[in-house]
Amino acid sequence: MEQLTIYTSSKEYPVYIGKGIRKRWKKLVEEMAGSYSKYFLIADKTVADLYLKDIQASMPDIPYYLVESGEESKSIGQFYDCQTAVLEAGLDRDACILALGGGVIGDLAGFVAATFMRGIDYIQLPTTLLAHDSSVGGKTAINHPLGKNLIGAFHQPLAVIYDIETLRSLTGNEWRSGFSEVIKHALIWNPDFYGWLKQNIKDLGNITDEQLAYLIKEGIRVKAQVVGQDEKESGLRAILNFGHTLGHAIEAELGYGRITHGEAVAIGMVFALRVSEVYYGIDYNMDEITKWFQQFGLPVAIPETLDEARLVERMKKDKKSSGGKINMILLKEIGKAEKVQIDESVLSPLLMAEFERSRSDDTRDKGSNNG
Repeated sequence: MEQLTIYTSSKEYPVYIGKGIRKRWKKLVEEMAGSYSKYFLIADKTVADLYLKDIQASMPDIPYYLVESGEESKSIGQFYDCQTAVLEAGLDRDACILALGGGVIGDLAGFVAATFMRGIDYIQLPTTLLAHDSSVGGKTAINHPLGKNLIGAFHQPLAVIYDIETLRSLTGNEWRSGFSEVIKHALIWNPDFYGWLKQNIKDLGNITDEQLAYLIKEGIRVKAQVVGQDEKESGLRAILNFGHTLGHAIEAELGYGRITHGEAVAIGMVFALRVSEVYYGIDYNMDEITKWFQQFGLPVAIPETLDEARLVERMKKDKKSSGGKINMILLKEIGKAEKVQIDESVLSPLLMAEFERSRSDDTRDKGSNNG
């Protein structure tokens, strides 16, 4: 088992990475923080079918509430139902919530913990590759029809217990979605890690345990370094949104669940790199990058059913934008990202050009289904 420590201005906490550690979560927690009055588990239904018994191995009578899989569960209705379940279970301010699942469960359960009795402890038990990003950093939220993650709070977990065995049950889509965020971390912060990924990861279906543990650790290390300097996104932390401005707009326009978060971010990263080329006057050899994305089955083209004007409006409403202008994260070079304010009159033609390029290149039909 490996351990990283996340340092923020409000809290420091461990991230445990290993095989089989989900079965001894209670021992890990109580060695670190002592005992709690009660524990309560919020879990993805699909994940619970696979791993609930393993969580119960540490505590057979742990009360739990199961949530349907998918982004649709990050809703005000589901949030209310979770709060009701927690209240009915008799939790108090000395209780602790466990989040078993991917980013949706982590965000939802974390927001429940952040708001229950004005905030109680919670533990992330991530079961997806994508959650290497969402489980660290303390962002908790639910969605609104007008945008993603618009209702939420910063609330750091007590710990993250990352059992890599659980990733072996992921679907190909889930592997791709998570790997997209791994790529993001490398692009914005660590050129050496980006080079390692390009050299070593050729097929998501054949990643070894050693490679998996390493890329999770390095991805989390990037997140930890950024969050450690800027916990509440007043400055540097915004770079973690690379690819997300357009990605979130695509998710919202298509309807949550029609495309995975990581797939939408992959499209957003490709677009952000193209905007970076124009803004900084540099060449990222986009043909090579898009072919590498497609090697894993990641999409690189905006879905042709979407409308450019509506995407721009979505991007203007994004929580990262202000003053009617659109804030995007661009790359000055691999490993150096910054927030830039782009006027709609500049962005719209670039977005239209992306639509046209996608149609002419027929990029939607390329790529594999590795993973």
